[in-house]
Amino acid sequence: MTPADDTPLDLLGVGIGPFNLSLAALADGVPRLRTAFLDQRPRFHWHPGLLIEGSTLQVPFLADLVSMVDPTSQWSFLNHLRAEGRLFPFYFAERFHVLRTEFDAYCRWVTEELPSCRFGRRVDEVRWDAGREAFAVTVTPVDESGTPSADSHRLHARHVALGVGTVPRVPEQLRRFVDDPRMPVWHSSAYLDHRDDIVNRPHVTVVGSGQSGAEVFLDLLRHRPHGREGLSWVARTPAFAPMEYSKLGLEQFTPDYTKYFRGLKEPVRDRLLPDQWQLYKAISGETLGEIHDELYRRTVDGGWPDVRLTPGVHVGAAREDGLRIELSLSHAQQGTDATLHTDAVVVATGYDERPLGPVIGPLEPHMSLDASGRPEIDGAHRLVLDSRVGGSVFVQNAERHSHGVGTPDLGLAAWRSAVIVNSISEKVYSLPERTAFTTFGLRDPAFAPGTGRSTRTTTLHGS
Repeated sequence: MTPADDTPLDLLGVGIGPFNLSLAALADGVPRLRTAFLDQRPRFHWHPGLLIEGSTLQVPFLADLVSMVDPTSQWSFLNHLRAEGRLFPFYFAERFHVLRTEFDAYCRWVTEELPSCRFGRRVDEVRWDAGREAFAVTVTPVDESGTPSADSHRLHARHVALGVGTVPRVPEQLRRFVDDPRMPVWHSSAYLDHRDDIVNRPHVTVVGSGQSGAEVFLDLLRHRPHGREGLSWVARTPAFAPMEYSKLGLEQFTPDYTKYFRGLKEPVRDRLLPDQWQLYKAISGETLGEIHDELYRRTVDGGWPDVRLTPGVHVGAAREDGLRIELSLSHAQQGTDATLHTDAVVVATGYDERPLGPVIGPLEPHMSLDASGRPEIDGAHRLVLDSRVGGSVFVQNAERHSHGVGTPDLGLAAWRSAVIVNSISEKVYSLPERTAFTTFGLRDPAFAPGTGRSTRTTTLHGS
C-alpha cells in the first residue's frame, strides 16, 4: 500500500469508525483479498467527548464488529476480552450492555492489530480511472495536528467503502455561539472537554431529548450541590420518552425490516422516518430511571431540587446577555413563550450524516439521485453509478433515507459488512434468509399461512 506498489487494491476504506472497522475485520478473513482502510486521525477514538463514566452502549455486546455474522472471528469482543485476560471478570460482571469506554478500547485494539488499518492518512479525492479500471484515490499523510507531513500520492482500488462518519447537528439559531470559542455554548460531542468549566457555571441548560442529552443532564446533576443544582433541560419532543426496547419492537433493526423499508416508495419512506423517533432518538429506560432516582434522593430532606425538565419546547432564538445566554422558548402545545437566562448551554441535538461530496465530487456526474437529490443506494449498500464506472462505491451510515432506522445501529454493522464482502469476494459469508418473526408487509413470502421459520442460510451479493 505504497506509491511504489501501484497494484490496485481490491477494497479501500475511507474512514475508520466502527462500521468500516467491521468491514476491515470481516474482510481480513478472506484469503488474498487486498484491502486498506485509511483515516486522517492519529488513532481510533470513538466519541471521546461523550465517554462519560458509567455510560453504556444501547445495544448488547454481541453487536460488536463481527459476532452477528461470524462469532468465531478473532476480532470479536469476547476474543478481545480473552486477549486482555478479562473473560472471567466479564463473566461475573454479567454485563449485557458494555461500557462505552470498553467498546472504545475494544475497537482501538482491533485497529492496532489489523494490518489493513492505517491512521494519519487523509483521503482528499476519489475519481474513476477508466484506463486502470479502478478508482484513483488521492491520499495525503498528516501529522497529529492534521497538518500535511508529506506530499500527496495516489492509490488505486477496484472498490471503495465510504465510512466518513457523522457531524454534530447544531440548530441554526445556536450555530454562531457554538462556533465562537468565547461563548459558553458547546455541542454535546465536546462535553467532556469542557465539563469542568460547565459544572462550575451557576446555571446550565441542556437542549435535546436524546440519549446524549439525558446522559449529559444526569452527569451534571450528579456533580451539582443539593439545592443549588441550577439545571434546565428542554426538548422539542412532547415527552422525555423511553426508547423502544420491546423484543418485537426491536425487530425493526433487522435485515428483514431493512429490506421491507427499501421496498417502500420514496415519499412513504420520508414520511415514516420522523415518526420512528422513539426507535433511535429517545432515551434508554435505565437512564431515565437513574435521572428520576437522583432527583428523588434530593427530596429526602425536604424541598425540591433546583431543576426544570420541560419537553415540548422549541428554542426559537438566542442572544448574548452580558456574560449569559438568553434563549427564547416557545411551547408547542400551550402556544406560550418564555425567556430563559442561563450561564452555559450544552446542545445535545444529535448528528447529521457527513456530506460525501468533498471526497467523491468527481463521481457526482456518474451518480443516480432520488427525487430529493440524494444518492440512490442499492441493496448491497452501493451508490448507483452509471455504466462508465466499473467498480463499486459502498457507503456506511449514509443511507438512512433508503435503508431506514437501522442504518446507524451497531447491531446491523456486521451484516452490512458481510453483504459488502460478499459483493466483491469469491469467499462469502453465509447469512440467514430470515431474521425477524414479524412480517412487515403483505408481499413478504413469510406472510403466507403455514410458512415455517427457515433455519437455512444464503449468501447475499446484493442487488
